[in-house]
Amino acid sequence: DVLPSPDGPAASVSITEIRQYLRAQDIPFHDGYSCLHTPSLFTGDRGDQPLSANAPFTLFIDKTTGSFLCTATLAEGTWQDFQANVEMRHRGITPIPPASSEEMEEEMRQAREDARCIWERALPLWQLLDEKETKETKALFGISQVTDATLKRFGVRYLRTARSLVFPWFSPQDATLKGLKLVRVEKKGGTVTYVEETLPRFDSYRNLFGLPLIGRRDTELVLTGWELDALALHQAAGVASLALPRGTSCLPPTLLPYLEQFKRITLWLGEDLRSWEAAKLFARKLSLKRCSLVRPGNLQPRPLEALNQGLNVTKILRSALLASHKSIVSFRQLREEVFGELVNTEQVSGVKWARFPELNKLLKGHRRGELTIFTGPTGSGKTTFISEYALDLCMQGVCTLWGSFEINNVRLAKIMLTQFAGRRLEDQLELYDEWADRFEELPLYFMTFHGQQNIKTVIDTMQHAVYMYDITHVVVDNLQFMMGHEHLSVDR
Repeated sequence: DVLPSPDGPAASVSITEIRQYLRAQDIPFHDGYSCLHTPSLFTGDRGDQPLSANAPFTLFIDKTTGSFLCTATLAEGTWQDFQANVEMRHRGITPIPPASSEEMEEEMRQAREDARCIWERALPLWQLLDEKETKETKALFGISQVTDATLKRFGVRYLRTARSLVFPWFSPQDATLKGLKLVRVEKKGGTVTYVEETLPRFDSYRNLFGLPLIGRRDTELVLTGWELDALALHQAAGVASLALPRGTSCLPPTLLPYLEQFKRITLWLGEDLRSWEAAKLFARKLSLKRCSLVRPGNLQPRPLEALNQGLNVTKILRSALLASHKSIVSFRQLREEVFGELVNTEQVSGVKWARFPELNKLLKGHRRGELTIFTGPTGSGKTTFISEYALDLCMQGVCTLWGSFEINNVRLAKIMLTQFAGRRLEDQLELYDEWADRFEELPLYFMTFHGQQNIKTVIDTMQHAVYMYDITHVVVDNLQFMMGHEHLSVDR
């Protein structure tokens, strides 16, 4: 993914401009938590009739970006697309949802077809050959305590050939199968890791797992970072629970409209400090005043672990901390968080580099909010090292944005892909697609700027990336090229 689009950054729009435009066009709207709600341009009466305030408010406009989504027709687009459709309506022309490229449409259609084939081959866990196989499979995934009734309710299946659990993505609109997530277990020594694969590919996979089970009258929700946690929460506490498609790494803004109906959202994303940081980041997107956070700790592990340990899940939910707070706090309010930092000393240090132990000693890992400057003469290897250093973090799920002002993105991507593969791909071109597919899965984005730039434009693009992709690590290479060689004053 490239940020911004090749024809320049998307024009930013303020919430004031959006409200003024809607009033000027006589479009009724409600002010929601993250979005403005309006009747849809793509349903009901057409032509130059004004939109009725009695029509269902199924179109949601993001307050930060102005992009829209109609949950009734799944039409989506930018603020400019919305304005174009309003103009078409005034001229008596039926609004047309912005179309994706034919290539993208074909890719999504193929992914849905592949998902359908896998889904038909997968079996409900309780329909395996014998009880022994069912027990062993459940034990492998740590879900021995999860009942068949819960698995059935959420539609979880098992694909025997891939030894993977299969989580469906059903359209909230017509309950058709839109995609799947497959999760398998890998054991290395004493550590267990869960490997995920999605259809369609992860940046198009926008499933809020559990959404079809949410009722219109539900006003409270627990948001988790993992499908199995959503199962555990529903079973242990009977609460409405959803799982984010990309766990703690990202909350795509296109999902915000589906979360607008909830007056209270509890974020229980996991049991480490990265989950805690992600919860605070997501709460800002969802509106702090309605969010509460479950702080990780010994007696507050992730929901599945809490179920397995027989802990009181309802009690843990009740102890969630409010995300919004006053400007002054006492130590009593900080006490639990201080304890959490002492318990998780290693994690407080940040995300450790897997391949640079000496760097971990110096910098204590990648910690958000810190600025690190690497200096050295031309040709000393700054770019080569920093691309390796950023790749190390990116492979651990740290969402990274590159601003390469000195060398172009194609050359930078070639360096990083070579480092990722650990081999000279020009000598083994037959392996290119395999490594490129794996590289594409990383949460890595590039800005398209080159040479001297207007600082405001660069900062705006970074802020856009942070909101859209939950970027937590930005690389600028290098400051001199971004600023230009002339007039390098101390102020700049």
